[in-house]
Amino acid sequence: MEDEFHELTDRVRAELRSPQDLIAYERLLGLARKNSPAGREELARMLVAVERPLWAREIAAFILGCAGDKRAFETLVLLLNYRDPVRCATAAYALARLGDPRTARAAAALATNPLRTAYALHPVRLLAELRAPQSVPALIATLERLLTPHNPYWRVALACVEGLGALGDRRAVPALTAAVAHPRLAAAAAASLARLGVHEDAAARDGADGTAGGPARGQDPARDEEPGAGGADSGVSRRR
Repeated sequence: MEDEFHELTDRVRAELRSPQDLIAYERLLGLARKNSPAGREELARMLVAVERPLWAREIAAFILGCAGDKRAFETLVLLLNYRDPVRCATAAYALARLGDPRTARAAAALATNPLRTAYALHPVRLLAELRAPQSVPALIATLERLLTPHNPYWRVALACVEGLGALGDRRAVPALTAAVAHPRLAAAAAASLARLGVHEDAAARDGADGTAGGPARGQDPARDEEPGAGGADSGVSRRR
């Protein structure tokens, strides 16, 4: 947690706008260092206090989440679905350590919501890390929805492919086989299939006719920009 906490506090320090902000920030760091029941009570009150800045609630939720305090759950889920990918990554890290059984259901709901696909990268990665009963069905459903020509959310699809390979569940074979036909997903899909005991040549043969709706190998790939997800991989990929 130490490295992630320092990254969070360094980022938040750049957001401070007044001497009052700095005082509140230093107080939060003091509570984190104290790590006492009384300190955690004060952090929990910050999560529901009115007119608290987002950065203060983020730090409080991160500290509580990593300590396994379930009072951080609602704030962390809100941040997991936030428009800023760096905040999503921080929330996912804390949620993975929170140990709340609601986490996988919330991550699955975010990952499979077609209206929130631009913000689904970290929920998808979190599902793979949690290895919960919801993980494989949610990743398969999300991947299958994204296997359309010129889909701009290929990074989310790639995270699904990699996550399904790591989870090692053979229910993913049809979706991964379809993903082989997509240029940006082909190598990762073949690698994930190999982890499941499916030979790459067989997977490529099954997907070569384009039955999944994707472009055949050698065609121009889809645009690689994701609305709302620019820079999502920078600085956080080592956490996954």
